[in-house]
Amino acid sequence: MTLAVALFLLSAALVCYVVFGYPLLLALLARRRQRAVRKQFEPRTVTVLLPVRDSEAWVAAKLESILALDYPPALLQVVVVSDGSEDRTEDIIREYACRDSRIQLERIPASGKAAALNAGLAQARGEIVFFTDVRQPLERACLRNLVACFADPAVGAVSGELVILDSESRERASVSLYWRYEKWIRKQLSAIDSVPGATGAVYAMRRSLTTSLPPDTLCDDMYLPLAAFLRGYRVILEEAAVAYDYPVSLEVEFPRKVRTLAGVYQIIRYWPALLGPRNRMGWHFWSHKLGRLLLPFALLAIAVTSPALPAPYGALAAAVQAVFYALAAADGLVPESWTLKAVTAPLRTFVVLMLAALCAVGVFFLPARWFWKGRRPESEAV
Repeated sequence: MTLAVALFLLSAALVCYVVFGYPLLLALLARRRQRAVRKQFEPRTVTVLLPVRDSEAWVAAKLESILALDYPPALLQVVVVSDGSEDRTEDIIREYACRDSRIQLERIPASGKAAALNAGLAQARGEIVFFTDVRQPLERACLRNLVACFADPAVGAVSGELVILDSESRERASVSLYWRYEKWIRKQLSAIDSVPGATGAVYAMRRSLTTSLPPDTLCDDMYLPLAAFLRGYRVILEEAAVAYDYPVSLEVEFPRKVRTLAGVYQIIRYWPALLGPRNRMGWHFWSHKLGRLLLPFALLAIAVTSPALPAPYGALAAAVQAVFYALAAADGLVPESWTLKAVTAPLRTFVVLMLAALCAVGVFFLPARWFWKGRRPESEAV
């Protein structure tokens, strides 16, 4: 067996394992080994931490959503941190703060989301910190259901459920399909022990377990929960704590995914213990997070080494890949009404996500703040 053939087989095995094999093994393991969470609502003081920048289109609706939460009003503190907003965002927040003393505005120069969260944490008085983003409305019971999980002393952080609303666009539906696939994996991991992070728009932590974020942090929703996890606490998913989001196009999803995957590289640098024996979920971290980072390189290796396979396998492998990528590339030309769109849209989504994983390597060569550039205001707040 030549080196090229060995590399092809190894790369193909990696792709099959990460995409299909690991989820199957995870499902089997989750059915046999589950750790229950003791849930009981016990009123606790909570600081709602909301970072914003130039969010005048959504901040009023978000504050209404927070104030409408089914939670004892006297136990809530709402800290809204404006990260250098230049529109009417701060004026709107001040109007709400004048009507409700629980709301306070903190202003910082444009410094990035990590700095905004650090400023908010410095003002947090609650036993629990509830992190949320400006664009996603919350169900009334969201916070109550998050807090109920902290009745279990083993739980250090709780991620809520982000529900993507339905879309008539096959492209946007495919992005939502990927998110459902990801949530399914997180659900199994939570049942076993812990997820390797939280959903940034809806998660909560014990204030005593939070820590300052490095200024260039790209994934606060991994950094902070993992700080609790590495101290022996669980990070779980609570499906009853719901926030809603709108489906987005691949054009919007691509830079967000690049930043998220670049953030995983950062997380490994910040928390190297994740790769060692201290990580009780080590196999899952390697299979889930690192496996995703390796997928595009494995696909490139398959493409490069296919001609080295003996006949007729080399030609067959090349033909399969040609059809796969041709269908993905043609998706933009396929009308929504065609049945073929149900095939091309998911393939295009997969290829775009692989390109995002390749671009994430740029975190080793570019300043972290570069990965926030090109962000569309309708996709994220900060």
